[in-house]
Amino acid sequence: MTELMRAAAFAEPGGPEVLKVMELRAPQAGPGQVRVRVRAAGVQPFDTAVRAGWLPAYFQDVGYPRVPGNEFAGVVDQVGEGVTGVALGAEVLGFTALFAYAEYVVVPAGNVAVKPAGVPWEVAGGLTAGVQTSELAIDGMGLKEGETLLVHGAAGSTGTAAVQIARRRGATVIGTAREANHDYLRGLGAIPVVYGEGLADRVRALAPDGIDASLDGAGGHALEVAIELVRDRGRIFTLVEHDRAEELGVRLVQGQRSAERLARYANLYAEGAFAWKVRRAYRLEEAADAHREMETGHGQGKIVLTI
Repeated sequence: MTELMRAAAFAEPGGPEVLKVMELRAPQAGPGQVRVRVRAAGVQPFDTAVRAGWLPAYFQDVGYPRVPGNEFAGVVDQVGEGVTGVALGAEVLGFTALFAYAEYVVVPAGNVAVKPAGVPWEVAGGLTAGVQTSELAIDGMGLKEGETLLVHGAAGSTGTAAVQIARRRGATVIGTAREANHDYLRGLGAIPVVYGEGLADRVRALAPDGIDASLDGAGGHALEVAIELVRDRGRIFTLVEHDRAEELGVRLVQGQRSAERLARYANLYAEGAFAWKVRRAYRLEEAADAHREMETGHGQGKIVLTI
């Protein structure tokens, strides 16, 4: 008998309204893999791009219905042949590229880390993208103690992680955000500044010795300001201007996500040494609403689905 599961999927690309809860065939763990009964899945711009029809080159053969979602937390309910170090029934958090908006997801065993008991499901389900992306970017730009980092979109999930990672490395962080989010940024250790006309001058006033590097989560005018202020464009990373990065001479985040990195930040959260805010948790049936909120580009912290 075919095992079925519920998933938020779409039969053709389009706006948020194409996401529907469907009954699909449940995946089964093969050699080297584990299957996770998903409790929470993170929502991010990567997912909204997939829903709109984009796929990374390594996934061009994925058919429809198509299930977005590339970060999750849940309970291991199948362990494939040859897997060691991951136990049946373990509570884990992990990463994939697609398929996480579902009751079950199958991934290589190396893509999951044990969830500390002190980490809520909603936090665990949405942790990986922000911490992995931020640390890869900060490593790639070679940020050093005493330098100044400009983070655009600093109140979002990746910005939240980037501010804290940079501060832990001894850097000063200036974060752009709407004024309503400035107290939140101060609590993370950043110096907040508002977007809009005159941004470059406001940042110069806050950093008279200059800006050494920038992580752009906003694009448009904000990225142009980073280019104006950072001497070495190789130390500017954009999370949103994928199509213009090469033309502008700025970089995209590259590198491998790792379970070790994910476990490290999950443990820091459990110890109270790393802050992670869940902006809103939607039910699986509300996946379209979660995408609508994601595409506003506003708000503090992480959007997740609970399943």
